[in-house]
Amino acid sequence: MAKKTDAETLSKHLHDALRRDILAGRWSPGAKLQLTALSQHYETSSTVVREALTRLVGDRLVQLRPNRGFFVPELSLSELEDITEMRCVNEELAARLAIERGTLDWESELIAAHHTLARTQRRDPEDPDTHTEAWNEAHQAFHAKLVEACGVPVLIDLTSVLSDLSQLYGRWAGVATRHADRDIEQEHRDILAAALARDPRLTAALLRAHYQTTMAAIRSAGEVGMKVG
Repeated sequence: MAKKTDAETLSKHLHDALRRDILAGRWSPGAKLQLTALSQHYETSSTVVREALTRLVGDRLVQLRPNRGFFVPELSLSELEDITEMRCVNEELAARLAIERGTLDWESELIAAHHTLARTQRRDPEDPDTHTEAWNEAHQAFHAKLVEACGVPVLIDLTSVLSDLSQLYGRWAGVATRHADRDIEQEHRDILAAALARDPRLTAALLRAHYQTTMAAIRSAGEVGMKVG
């Protein structure tokens, strides 16, 4: 049992490390993920690497191509349009349920998550077109906490998958999102206020506007803004 637990812990650790590196843009969209190179980099066996990559295929952060291996997903504006709409629909429903079911403890945790987000540096001084890893994590944590109280595991899981996919696109769309005419900090304050006021319609509308504003900036910039290729 101990050996099995150790193996599961190692697999999860590598899964999390690979996920962070993919979202941080360590490999470009479409890049092949070589088992041998990854085994050497993460100092583990190719079996553990394969298991972690297979899990990431399920998370849609890795593509498995028959007889060719594992790849970072290629990006397209049309797919991002679909991901954005799915995220809007999913989180609108999840937020409505969370507002209906959320407790005072949930409110307190949501305020704390927003405080962390507001106090975390968003842009990397050395690469101002890129969000910092700490801000990306805080951003995801705030949005995850917003819907957590919905109490529907499938909605929460889908929220997580769509959030990761959106962040992957965002990593390669830094120029577009940097020059968008918006106050993203105020957008988060408004979302928080609407949720605490227990206003599901306004919260849903603000979430949709929040995501669609990002999509509009990327759309207007086109492939150049995504820095693909």
